[in-house]
Order: sequence, then structure tokens, then C-alpha cells
Amino acid sequence: MSPTGPSAFDQAREAAAHLAEQTGQAAYVALVVLGSGWGPAVESWGEPVLRLRASDVPHFRAPVAEGHRGELLVFDLGGRAVLVQSGRTHLYEGHGPRPVVHGVRTAAALGVRLVLLTNANGSLRPDWEIGQPVLISDHLNLTATSPVEGATFVDLTDAWSPRLRSIARRLDAGLTEGVYAQLVGPHYNTAAEAEWMRRVGGDMVGMSTVPEAIAARECSMEVVGFSTVTAIEGGGDVTDPREVVRAAESTAARLGPLLAALLTEGITEGARG
Repeated sequence: MSPTGPSAFDQAREAAAHLAEQTGQAAYVALVVLGSGWGPAVESWGEPVLRLRASDVPHFRAPVAEGHRGELLVFDLGGRAVLVQSGRTHLYEGHGPRPVVHGVRTAAALGVRLVLLTNANGSLRPDWEIGQPVLISDHLNLTATSPVEGATFVDLTDAWSPRLRSIARRLDAGLTEGVYAQLVGPHYNTAAEAEWMRRVGGDMVGMSTVPEAIAARECSMEVVGFSTVTAIEGGGDVTDPREVVRAAESTAARLGPLLAALLTEGITEGARG
């Protein structure tokens, strides 16, 4: 413990010990973070072994955004324990990066080496359709912050695992890949901002996920991500948060079996490697 209080990793170890005690499971192989409207993605996985309120676990905050359920679920996928964080904390809530990535660091303390992140996006490409799933190939961190504390230099060259993306494309050859840009929010971006993000290489924009990916890479975890198109930027339509959730829910339910297959194959192949 430092003079200013426990470190982020001390907090993660405390949460991990609590989860291990509550679940009877001391080690997990993967973490899945379900973003806006992604709760139905795990409905095809059967009943969870255990379901907890996230806010009952040390240092987790109850999500405030619509479409975030605020639960921690434990699933058995092929005899392996997978932790699912259904709902997340966002930077725009004003608590800083530490609680945003607490789930990732807790998973690392539980032995997790593979993280699957999901979210909803506004498409910066007019040729994409509402409800279309996109495999995240890279990101633009436009939040002017980082979850990394101190002089810890994290290489993000291959932040989004080429190995796991290759497995995902093998499982679904029709998947589109794209670069995800994160703004802080909670306001939506302007048309001029959307055009600027397009010009600097963004394919989609949202308000989450990038800090978690950075924190996972700091812990040497492999990261893969899926984003659902829930709005088309620059079209002149007003973004309705309820419509965002509804569009994501439909896609999430459809992608549940793909996510399970990706985790199973990614874990098995990684263990062989």
C-alpha cells in the first residue's frame, strides 16, 4: 500500500480474491466485456454457473449507461471458466481511468490471458449498415488520457491480436474489420468531428473500450474486439441512445455462438502455442 492508498493492482487483487471466494473458482481463462446492448450475446451459452452484482465486488461501480446490466457472470465453456462483465464504467462518468479498467485488471489477477471487448459504434463509413458487426483491427485514442499509471511504457503495435482476429475471420469469412476511434463523451460528436476522424483513419466512433484494451496489453493479455454499427455519422439523423441499444441487442444475440467459438478456439490454440 502506497502513502496515497492502494494501487490499481492492489485493488484488482482484492477484487480477484473476493471473486475467487464467491465463485469457488480461483483461475479463469478469458474475460468478456459486454458493452451497450451486448447482454444477449451470452444467452446462447446456457445458464451461467454464477451471477453477481458487479457493485458487490470491491472497487467495481454500477454502470449508469442504458443497455449495461451491471453483472458479473461465470460461464463454463468446454470445461474452462470464463468471466463475463455485463456492463462497464465509462470515462465520461468522471471517476478517471482506474475504475474503467478495473475489470480487466481483476481478470489479470485471476490468471486471464485473453480479453474479448464489445461495444456499439457510430459508423464513419456510409457504406456500412445498422446492425453490422465489425471486428476491431486497431484504435485511435482521442480521450487525451491513459489507464497506465507511472513510467510504464506499453507497446500497442499489435494491440488487437492478429492471431485472434485471424481465428474470427476463419469462423466468419464475412466479417468486416475497422479502426475504432474513442472520444470521451457523453455528448455525441459533431459532423465536423466525424469528418476529421474519417480523414485520420477512423472507421467508427464510440465512448469506450480503448482504455480497457490498453490496460489489457499492459498486463500482456491478448485482446480481440467486436463493435456493432448502431448509427451512421454525418447522415443528419439525431442519435437516440435507446435505438443504439436496440440495434446492438439484435446483433449481439446473433453473434453469441461466434463469440463462444472464438473463445474456445482461441484458448485451445493459445494453450498449444
